[in-house]
Amino acid sequence: MNLPVPDAVLVAVRDRLARNGAQVTPQQVAQALRQEGRVVGDAEVLAVHEALRRDVLGAGPLDDLITTPGVTDVLVNGAGQVWIDRGTGLELTAVRFTDDHAVRRLAQRWAASVGRRLDAASPFVDLRLPDGTRFHAVLAPLARPGTALSLRVPAGRSLDLVGLVAAGGLSETGSLLLRRIVEARLSFLISGGTGSGKTTLLGALLGLVDPADRIVIVEDDSELRPDHPHVVALEARPANIEDAGEVTVRTLVRQALRMRPDRLVVGEVRGAEVVDLLAAMNTGHEGGCGTLHANSAADVPARVESLAMAAGLGRDAALSQLASAVDVVVHLHRPRHGVRRVREVSVLVAAAGAVEVVRAVSFDADLQMTVGPALTRLEELLTR
Repeated sequence: MNLPVPDAVLVAVRDRLARNGAQVTPQQVAQALRQEGRVVGDAEVLAVHEALRRDVLGAGPLDDLITTPGVTDVLVNGAGQVWIDRGTGLELTAVRFTDDHAVRRLAQRWAASVGRRLDAASPFVDLRLPDGTRFHAVLAPLARPGTALSLRVPAGRSLDLVGLVAAGGLSETGSLLLRRIVEARLSFLISGGTGSGKTTLLGALLGLVDPADRIVIVEDDSELRPDHPHVVALEARPANIEDAGEVTVRTLVRQALRMRPDRLVVGEVRGAEVVDLLAAMNTGHEGGCGTLHANSAADVPARVESLAMAAGLGRDAALSQLASAVDVVVHLHRPRHGVRRVREVSVLVAAAGAVEVVRAVSFDADLQMTVGPALTRLEELLTR
């Protein structure tokens, strides 16, 4: 275990190494400590070296949190508050930064590592780090009480349906139903709020796809890692510092259609790409799927309608295409304290110029299943 290192010592050694242009090595750290008038032993040198290595090359004070098994989110509210989520709600940790400058420096280093800018002129950034971590930052004074960092930590391994059942997010009965939906090549959307487990469930379901099928995935930030032998993933690219080179999800969906997909997947439908996805699902691309932010399954048509209309597709056309393209909605729920779980499996039904989401089955907090009015319709879709 490393010895605790006073912040003043770290700052002094770091500043001295920076002034001398020295690398962060045990030898240089020992020399800097001696120049600061400290009597040093091997244990202190190694402790200071490790702390500086984390600060300069790693995740600084967040290093241990990011690598803790089960942690899905790390949230930094300025220098004085660091929260984590292990899947059961937010927990305040004892981790602290020395000051807001330290938080800002870490955020800027991460942004620079992927060629992005984070400064007074561009005070926020949303990106994916090389290890797959989703990273968002807003600099102070826009954020209070200081620079705010939000990290979505990728799972160490992709959960399959068996793992989701074991984790309490899905019952055996629900697992069998979802497996049938994938095997029947039904098109589906997974809805839910932020952090409800949409991407995790989608990845598990893609692992059930016939190994002979070619899956083409389009994402804004590459998160899906399905256990499947034939996956091609396309990732959107933001504009560079010169405001050039942007490649949107919508552009990539169009490219994906030319890549002979057996299953077209949009990791998260959040913009104009919904128009191209619906068009693809209506032109012979069975089994297409994606995730969508929505507070309930019933809100899915309104959410799709608003995205499509913003992209220039009229309301009637958007709803007509939705009703023809999507067979099933799987809705996830994330309680304030508890395990994220599948709450509802529903089907889409066109009625009087509108589209309704009608419940086929629902699951309570104990994963007990209740049959809904659309179960017969779902069975028809599964056996057609």
